[in-house]
Formats: sequence, structure tokens, C-alpha cells
Amino acid sequence: MRQLLPAFALLALATIARAEPPGFEVQLDVISSGFDKETCWVHPRAGVLPPGTGANPRAVPGVVLTLNKLRLTGSDVFYAINDFRSDDLGATWEGPTAHPEELGRWKHDDGTEHSICDVTPKWHAASGTLLATGQTVWYTADNRVKKVRPRHTAYSVYDPATRRWSRRKNLAMPDEPRFASCGAGSTQRYDLPDGRILLPVYFKEPAAKQLSATVVLCEFDGETLRYVEHGTEMTVPEERGLAEPSITKFGGRYFLTLRNDLAAYVAVGDDGLRFGEVKPWTFDDGEPLGSYNTQAHWVTHSDGLFLVYTRRGADNDHVFRHRAPLFIARVDPDKVQVLRETERVLVPEHGARLGNFGVTDVSPDETWVTVAEWMQTTSPNPYDWRVPASHGADNRVYAARIRWAEPNALVE
Repeated sequence: MRQLLPAFALLALATIARAEPPGFEVQLDVISSGFDKETCWVHPRAGVLPPGTGANPRAVPGVVLTLNKLRLTGSDVFYAINDFRSDDLGATWEGPTAHPEELGRWKHDDGTEHSICDVTPKWHAASGTLLATGQTVWYTADNRVKKVRPRHTAYSVYDPATRRWSRRKNLAMPDEPRFASCGAGSTQRYDLPDGRILLPVYFKEPAAKQLSATVVLCEFDGETLRYVEHGTEMTVPEERGLAEPSITKFGGRYFLTLRNDLAAYVAVGDDGLRFGEVKPWTFDDGEPLGSYNTQAHWVTHSDGLFLVYTRRGADNDHVFRHRAPLFIARVDPDKVQVLRETERVLVPEHGARLGNFGVTDVSPDETWVTVAEWMQTTSPNPYDWRVPASHGADNRVYAARIRWAEPNALVE
């Protein structure tokens, strides 16, 4: 059993300034720190086992945090999914536990390998299971990401009794060239009351450059994820198009935030499948948000909608793609803009990027944002971990615990 590092147990405790309800405080915990100077933890995202369920008979939620190791001397060279688990709301953590057989690398006769990455676990209430979705990635014999490769939405189900994950399966998409490279990497899904799932994905033909995004309506019976239909296909002509979409519902409408190389985008729709025109994210004064070439995710409270993101202009030119600090701000759902006065730092910057993260509703009283200090840096030597370390980074795995002043009625 691993205890939280006492020096970081309460790194930050502050109330959002000049914000309308709902108010909140943030407790910043460190789940893990330190690394071997060759690999580092990335993509920590948490799933919840709700209390009083077949998966968790205890009185408090169980939290399962998935993450994996990245090789520092490479680009997106990932290894097997691991997890930490807490049964006392983050006071202590058990792990990390590796899952190489179910969620590791698969070797092929030609020396290539493929794996699952960009995983996000989330409780599926209708089936009473913790379902993790992500995507596959293929590596050459010399351990580089293949430039032209197939890609699939991969998924796995957690067994709370054995604390193991099921062997990775792929979601079957329509047999069309544009879906030959299609994945749900680092996306945030929305589960409908009837148990069907709105799963954002991004896709292209394997040799194409331009990515498009859409939302797939899926059925899930606790074991198998099945495609039903997909909605509006969205892209923009800039660079690689749109990727890493995340969806939420607020005030009777669905909101989709999307990644682009040059700017972050947003779209709104009425049914979760069909969306209007995508537009760049801006502050409420009309100025660009400044977020680009990385993901953003939603924090959704019954009394307010929030965006978590990174951006330029925060004295952070030394951070790769300005991916730190991690900000949170309230969104005006009518104008679909970020309210500048409500912006605050959720996770501080210590020289390492924080752009790959997850959001989890742990209880009506708490929403967690989990992220790790990714120990790569800017050119000319992006693999020199000593650069972020010189600013204080130590591959910390954070849980930024948003504690609501009023319970979140969207969470049971």
C-alpha cells in the first residue's frame, strides 16, 4: 500500500475568484513522483467504482487510475497499461500494477508490435462495469510509430474482484476506407440514460493527412461494444484537421471540444450526434483562447460548465507546445466562450508538459482532474529530461480534487 507523499498532500487549496456558482476548492494531491530517467508515467486517467454496487459494496467510491510508461528517447513510444487503485478516496494508493498480457504490446512475425494507448476509463451504470476506451498504435521493428498504419478504437473491462482488465477488443466500424484509421484516443464520452454511449472518435484513411471527428452511438452489454451509427463528420482545412474530441451535455445541449494543430475548436448540437459549425475557442472578450495542438476536456456540474485546457501567454514558452500550467475556467453555454475572469491554475507548471489528462466525477461532492508531468521538452533535444527537471518537474502524477461548494446533481 503506497501512502501519499506528505510533502505534497495539500499543495494547493484555493477558491475560484470572481466566479458565479458553483464555487469550489481544489486540493492537489501527488499520487506518485520520481522516475528512472529513461521512462516516465503519462496519460493518468481515473475511473470510479460507485459505492453500494456489485463492483464496490463499500460506502465510499473506489478509484482505478490507468496510466502507462513512455520511453523518453522517442515520440509516443508507449508500453503496457498499469493502474493504481484507492479504496479510501485517495488517502492511500495500491500499485502500480502492470497488465502486459491484457493491455500490453502484441508482437508480430515481421518484428512490428501494436498496443493500446490513450486510455480513458469510465463507469457504465447500465451494465455495472468500468469500461476503458482508447486506441491502438503500431510500432516498427526499431520501435518507432508507423507513419502509415491502421488504427482502431480499443476497449477493455475491469474486473473489480480480480483487479484485472479484460483482453483488449476493437470496436468494429463500417468497412469503409475512411474508418481504417479510427480511434477514441484521449476522448471523453457521454453515457445516455438508456445505457447507450456517445463515444467521440477521430478518423482518416491511413495514408491521408487530414483527420475528421465524429460521435459514434454505441451499445454496450458489459462485454462487447457495438457500433450503431455515427453523426456529423467534422474537420477544418488547417494542418491535420480535428482530433481528440470530447463531449458533454449541459442545459439540454451537447458540447464538443476538439483539437487542431493551430487552435482548439468547439461545436454544439441538440442530440449528441449532429452538431453545428465548429468554431475556434475564444475568451468572452473575443480574443483567442490560445490553446493549440493538444486536448481539452470538460468539467460538468449541474450548475455550471467548465473547460480544462492549456494555452499560450502564461510565461510558459519553455514548455513543449505551452502544455502547462493546466487551467480551468467557466464556459458561457449560450455564447460558447470561456469566461476570462474565472480562469485559474488547476495544476501548476514545473517545466514539464501537462497536456494529456483526464476528468472524473468521483462523487457529487468531488470531480478529479488527473495528469502527469511528461518529462520531455522542446527542441533541439526534446528527450533531455534535465530541462523540465531544472524547473522542478519530477514526473509527478497529480490528482487535482475539485471540491464543490454545492453537490453536483448530475452525479449519483
